[in-house]
Amino acid sequence: MRYQAAIFDLDGTLIDSLRDIGEAMNRTLEAMGCPGHALEKYNYFVGDGVRQLVQRALPPDRQDERMVAEFLAAYRADYGKSWRVHTRPYPGIPALLQALVARGIPLGVLSNKPDAVTCRCVEYFFPDIPFIAVAGQKEDVPKKPDPTAALAMAAGMLRTPEQCVFVGDTATDMQTANAAGMFPAGVTWGFRPRAELLEHGARLLADRAEALLGLFGEAA
Repeated sequence: MRYQAAIFDLDGTLIDSLRDIGEAMNRTLEAMGCPGHALEKYNYFVGDGVRQLVQRALPPDRQDERMVAEFLAAYRADYGKSWRVHTRPYPGIPALLQALVARGIPLGVLSNKPDAVTCRCVEYFFPDIPFIAVAGQKEDVPKKPDPTAALAMAAGMLRTPEQCVFVGDTATDMQTANAAGMFPAGVTWGFRPRAELLEHGARLLADRAEALLGLFGEAA
């Protein structure tokens, strides 16, 4: 089957953002008298929304609601100033997106990163890509792996779920794809290992960005 739309996760799929996320979090931890973490730990801290990121990074004895809220505000302020210091698109991603545009494939981005930051990142790193829809975590919409936002995005593209590929790098993304009835494509250059993607239902593992092109029709 040749699919007719693509929805991408952002962090770990389109952009390599782990260093900026981890360094902002570690600076915030240090400022509040908490120990930081090795950057590789953040591979497993991210992916389920910023509140979960904060809760995973904080020590167990600093988990009360007041502390989480205070820390969340401080982290957002730091990351808001440092989100593009080291972050870059992964190799091959701009070319992949351009190739999909040339084939007439509507594109979307769906992230558990806060919505405003998601939109800012996409606009900055991919200014020439005409995404049909870009959405991050919103208070009134369940976050991934709930399929609500993915299904709404497909409808906005005038595509059925079965016509869509959902591309991501974590279990959360594969669960989202399967819950929505979309084709789950895992990428191996992101934050989680191949085994996690397969365990959670990936039907394709892409080691290079261009490997995803085979899921779609030829250029017009």
